[in-house]
Amino acid sequence: MTKRILVTGADGQLGAFIVQAFQDYDVKASTRKQLDITNTEAVHQTIKDFSPSIVVNCAAYNDVDGAENEPSIALEVNALALQSIARAVESCGATLVHYSTDFVFDGVTTHAYNEHDRVSPKSTYAASKLLGEWFALDAPRAFVLRVESLFGCHDNWIGRHGTLDKIATSLRKGHEVQVFTDRIVSPTYLVDVVAATRYLVENSVEPGLYHCVNSGYGTWYSVAEEVARVLGITPRLESVTMDAVKTQAVRPKFCALSNQKLAKAGFSMPSWQDALERWLS
Repeated sequence: MTKRILVTGADGQLGAFIVQAFQDYDVKASTRKQLDITNTEAVHQTIKDFSPSIVVNCAAYNDVDGAENEPSIALEVNALALQSIARAVESCGATLVHYSTDFVFDGVTTHAYNEHDRVSPKSTYAASKLLGEWFALDAPRAFVLRVESLFGCHDNWIGRHGTLDKIATSLRKGHEVQVFTDRIVSPTYLVDVVAATRYLVENSVEPGLYHCVNSGYGTWYSVAEEVARVLGITPRLESVTMDAVKTQAVRPKFCALSNQKLAKAGFSMPSWQDALERWLS
């Protein structure tokens, strides 16, 4: 019997990749219009009717600055909705997969964060995502995967693009690109996140919190230089510091995550440089 998987936020960047990767399953791909995860009754009814063995939640409120003006919406989507999803999957015995963010940390460090490091969210968005982690982990079998700086959209993707996608597009067009020299990230390829997700739900892996990022890290400036190298072009890069750019929400400067726990569970994430090569070549 073919396993059933429910994917919420299926019209988003990550959700679309998840749906594509699980085509050998009986997939119910629910867009935001089809299933509002803040509607508790609809969530419970959908899961009851479809009876999935896996629920992958890709729905999220990702406007970091907007969350400062709409805190109740961010909390409802990123946190409270997970409470009802966790309760719904418990009733049908499904495995829950939920994605979180590096923003749960304050960025005041010099080493890649692991899953045991102290969290300290500095924005409404970050706090809402942290609460969502806690609610998701209340499910009997749940994987919470912290991801960051996702990249790898298809050329014809009409939805929201990540920072790295925008950098690559601008460099290809010969535009000057403004990049941070003091923000350190672990760029993460959507293809690799999906592969890790599938590995976790299909194997006898201890559920819980995992950092699901490509190995290594660098400043946005060094990442942009690597993109240009792979593309074989001379980049026009403008250096900028985070303090020079005014934003509503505070963003952590050091955002690198360690994926060693995931590796010990049996899935080794390739380096972000390797991921760039596969994406751009």
